[in-house]
Amino acid sequence: MTSPRTPSPAARTVGPAPNGARRGPSLVLGAALLGFFLISLDALIVTVALPDIGRSVGGGMAGLQWVVDGYALVFAALMLSAGALSDRVGARQAFGGGLVLFAVASMACGLAPNLGVLVAARFVQGAAAAVLMPASLALVRQGFPDRVKRARAIAVWTVGGAVAVAAGPVLGGALTASVGWRWIFFVNLPAAVLALVLLTRVPRSPRLPARLDVVGQVTAVVTMGALTYGVIEGGATGFGRPRVVAALVVAVVAAVVFLAAQARGTHPMLPLPLFRSRVVGVSLVIGFMLNAAYYGGVFLFSLYLQQQRGQSALHAGLMFVPMTALVAVVNLASARLAERFGPRVPMIAGQVVGAAGLLGLLTVGGHTDVWGVAALMVPVGLGGALTVPALTALLLDAVPADRAGTASAVLNTARQVRGAIAVAVFGALVAGADTFLAGMRWSVLLAAAGLVVTTVATLTLPRAGHPRVA
Repeated sequence: MTSPRTPSPAARTVGPAPNGARRGPSLVLGAALLGFFLISLDALIVTVALPDIGRSVGGGMAGLQWVVDGYALVFAALMLSAGALSDRVGARQAFGGGLVLFAVASMACGLAPNLGVLVAARFVQGAAAAVLMPASLALVRQGFPDRVKRARAIAVWTVGGAVAVAAGPVLGGALTASVGWRWIFFVNLPAAVLALVLLTRVPRSPRLPARLDVVGQVTAVVTMGALTYGVIEGGATGFGRPRVVAALVVAVVAAVVFLAAQARGTHPMLPLPLFRSRVVGVSLVIGFMLNAAYYGGVFLFSLYLQQQRGQSALHAGLMFVPMTALVAVVNLASARLAERFGPRVPMIAGQVVGAAGLLGLLTVGGHTDVWGVAALMVPVGLGGALTVPALTALLLDAVPADRAGTASAVLNTARQVRGAIAVAVFGALVAGADTFLAGMRWSVLLAAAGLVVTTVATLTLPRAGHPRVA
């Protein structure tokens, strides 16, 4: 078993380093941060552009949900295999391939002539993001073998996502209002090029033994796809329709086959022994619920501000500035708090703050001052920012170094699955309710209840230190 302070195989290079490669971990962190920025940006930048996209390429509520969930669904479904791929081909090599694919898919999204092509290109974007996420975190693990320095590096890494979260709605609104929604995808290209330039100066990563689980991957895609389809179409046309019922049955059967394959397979994509650790299990549930609250909330309130309150895309994006402005600062503060008091403290505090914010949003009505709505969304953003860095470091410390790619993929799969399901469920609640506001309130209440449950679960974790899984 590798000590947290002992360099793992992933922290060493194979063969001679490229010219000028030994420049310390800063370039590794810079490239990983930019990758996280890109995939986080595209999860949010599209939300404020949805009404304009609908008017341009067609599609009702269900079509707009697929523009969001097409990305999140494939991201989540392929994440576990992508984690194994990152270990197998090397984090740096996987990261570079993911960047190129992401840039190409972004160009295709911007040029899409209709809704079908746009959703298909979003699927490809999601596949590229699935490669980038575990590879970027594995790069951080590779460059920072010391536990304390790694926790600080992870906090800085999360700044990439925090900046994207803060910039996404505003940038999406500004681009949509000024030059059109297609530019929300073209804007990815300069960041991808810069990340590739940094990556050329990072040493090659070693290849670690990892095998792809074909049965597990296929059944995971079928499970998530059928479930998301069933929920979205059920909300739009009714859950009694034969095709909706069939989709949900397929999802259940595929899920059972998936779990059986993971339990009996020699090289499962989801190593079930990871779940023997209470730390791992609780961390995944928390990540699952945090994304439901955050991304589901941004989806709902983007539609609320534009469709119910008549705000432009730019003004709707500006409404999210108070929610996201302090996220990067709080990310860094979370790491400091975890160092001093242990990870439970920022995790519990963050979830309590987030739940309180969601309960406050239940008061929003048809005539609530829009800046009042913006203020009520602030605790939701800060709660997640306080929780995620400590949560991520806690999970990585609970697993051996050679499982870093897989463990990070498992965590982020849980988060992305919930983001996709939240958009599907919240959209279905809105579509099925008598009024938009009624559906919105039920959605917000559901997210708040989930955070209350995960806060209680966090109290069961050890105050300091925890056993690693094998």
